[in-house]
Amino acid sequence: MKYFVFLLFAVFPLFFPLFASAQKAVKIENVTGEVYRYKNFTSKFVEARNIDVWLPAAYSKSKKYAVVYMHDGQNLFNPKEAYGGVDWGIDETMPGLIAGGKISEAIVVGIWNTPKRIIEYAPQKAYDIANRRDIKNSPLAKPQKAESDEYLKFIVSELKPFIDKNYATAADRPNTFIIGSSMGGLISLYAISEYPEIFGGAGCISTHFPLGEGIMLEYMTKHLPAPKNHKIYFDYGTETLDAQYEPYQIKADKIMKEKGYRQGKNWITQKFPGEEHSEKSWRKRVDIPLTFFLRK
Repeated sequence: MKYFVFLLFAVFPLFFPLFASAQKAVKIENVTGEVYRYKNFTSKFVEARNIDVWLPAAYSKSKKYAVVYMHDGQNLFNPKEAYGGVDWGIDETMPGLIAGGKISEAIVVGIWNTPKRIIEYAPQKAYDIANRRDIKNSPLAKPQKAESDEYLKFIVSELKPFIDKNYATAADRPNTFIIGSSMGGLISLYAISEYPEIFGGAGCISTHFPLGEGIMLEYMTKHLPAPKNHKIYFDYGTETLDAQYEPYQIKADKIMKEKGYRQGKNWITQKFPGEEHSEKSWRKRVDIPLTFFLRK
C-alpha cells in the first residue's frame, strides 16, 4: 500500500497539467461561432494561462481538422479583452474563408500571453548569441535569459497533446501551424525551426527583426527548416514600428531564397504600404496566411 501511494504521488505530477486543464472548459459568449476557454491551463514549463479553442460551425468528431496555434490569444476573438480594444476577428474571418470555399475547416487555438511575454517570445538560441556579444538592442539584459525554449516545450509537449486528445485533429505536420505578430512573429519562426517535425507552417506577421540588432537573421542561416515540407509567411507595414522592418525583411528574404524557398509556393513575403503595427492592421490581412496554410 505504501509503495502504491508513493508511486501515485511520484507519477501524478507528470500528468497534473493535463488533468487540471481538462477539468473545465467554459464557452465564451459574444463571439462568432463556438469558443471554449480553459482558464489557467497549467504547465510544468511556464506560468499558467488561458487557452481559447475556436471550433468551426460544422465541427464533428467524425472528421479530422487542421489546427492553427496563435500567440497573444486574448487579442483574437473579443475586442473587450484585446489590447487597445481591437481584436483580430479570427472568429469572423475563419467562417468567411470556410464559407467562401477558400480554406478547409480548421481549429484555432489561442494561447494567451503573460507578463513574461517578451522573454517567452524572444528566441532563446538567437538571443543567447546577442547577450554574449553585448548587443545593446538585445531585449534581455544579463543575467536574464529567454524562456522561449520552455514556452515551446509547453506548446509541443503539453498543449498540443491535450488538443489532439480532446478534439478531432489531424495531428501531423502538414496540418499543424503557428502564427503570431511582432514578437509573436519571431517565436513562430523559432517554433518551426526548432520543431520542424511538428509544425508545417509559420505565419510571421510584422516580425520584430530589429530586436537584438537582427540577430534572428543569423539564427535563420543555420536553423531554417527544409523548404520541401514547410511553409513560411512574412509581412510588414510601413508606418509606426513597422517602418523599421523593411531592411531586415529584405535580408530575411535573401536567406529564404538561399535556403531554397520559392516565393508564392512555400514562402510569401508581402509589404503593406500605409499599414501600422497594430491589431487594427493585422486583422485586415490575417486571411492571407490562413489561406496560404489552409487552402483546399
